[in-house]
This record gives sequence, C-alpha cells and structure tokens, in this order.
Amino acid sequence: MFSCMLTGVGGQGTVLMSRLIGSAAIAKGYAVRGTETIGMAQRGGSVVSHVRLGDEIHSPLIPLFGADLLIAFEPAEAVRALPFLKPGGTVLVIDRAVRPASSALSGDYNALVMIEYLKQTVENLIVIDGEELICKCKTAKVMNVALLGVAVKHHLLPFTMEDAERVLKERLPGKFLEINLHALHVGADE
Repeated sequence: MFSCMLTGVGGQGTVLMSRLIGSAAIAKGYAVRGTETIGMAQRGGSVVSHVRLGDEIHSPLIPLFGADLLIAFEPAEAVRALPFLKPGGTVLVIDRAVRPASSALSGDYNALVMIEYLKQTVENLIVIDGEELICKCKTAKVMNVALLGVAVKHHLLPFTMEDAERVLKERLPGKFLEINLHALHVGADE
C-alpha cells in the first residue's frame, strides 16, 4: 500500500491535487481510497487530504506514521502533519508561507524556522522555492499542479508525466487546461 497525505491552507488546491493523484492512479489500475478534512478551509484554515493506493485498503484515513509521502503547500502545515509521516518517508514542501488562520492565535509565524525544523527532522526532504515557482508559473493559483509535476519528476508517485497530463486533460475545464499543463511542466523542471 502507498499512502500520500497532502496538506495546505484553504484555497491552495489541496483537494483538487488529491483527486488528480487518485484519478491518475486509478487509470494505472490501482485501487484508490481518499478523504479530506477541510473544516475551516474557506476561512484560511488547514486542509488535509488522504490518498491511499493498494490492494487492501481498509480505511481512507492514513494512520500516524503511515504516510509514504507528505506533500505540503505551506511550511507550518508540513510541520503539523509530520506525525503522519512514516520513518523513511518523503516530504515535498513549498517554502513560501501562506499564514494559516491558526497562526494568528500564537503570534509570531516564521516560515524559515519551519523549513529549518524540517531540514533537521526529515530524512527525505525536498524544499521548493515558492516565489521562483510562482514567477515561472506566472500565478500562485496553479502551485498545486506545479507540485504534482515535481512529485512525478522525483518518482514520488506511481505514474508518469504522460499519465499526469492525461488526467489534467480529463478533469480540468478547457479554459484552465493550458495554464495547468504549463505549471505541470514547470514543476517537472524543478
């Protein structure tokens, strides 16, 4: 079984990315189960998506120490989700802060501190320069698809770029397809 947890702040495309991963995996013949915890997502709260691939999936929820891959759209959300990462698992994170609503409760929030903590804690860590990625994509609205491209390039997911392109073409409305295909390839070049 392969378990992937995606986490971010409402509006970053966490749920869409989990569905794209699920669709691509189904097309490759995997059984897929997934679920989301979205709560206060519309108000800038945390969003967590679980995607599990395999033959015998008894629950869509990833248990503690059960995620092979953690994809985080925001550094604090990566730190928050670390208890779900299995030993030897991989974290793919954007270094760009999108201050979650919950950070207002604690006062200071410094994304660089979160990234340093991840560097000291996570054995397999890929940190992506968010500002550079946005500049190359020309918008922050497609960061989720750019991260999908990064994950596919690093062989973190069980499908190819062609599979990812196919699922984008099947799942996204035509008016959003070109910019998302561009983002996918920008991510794959990271």
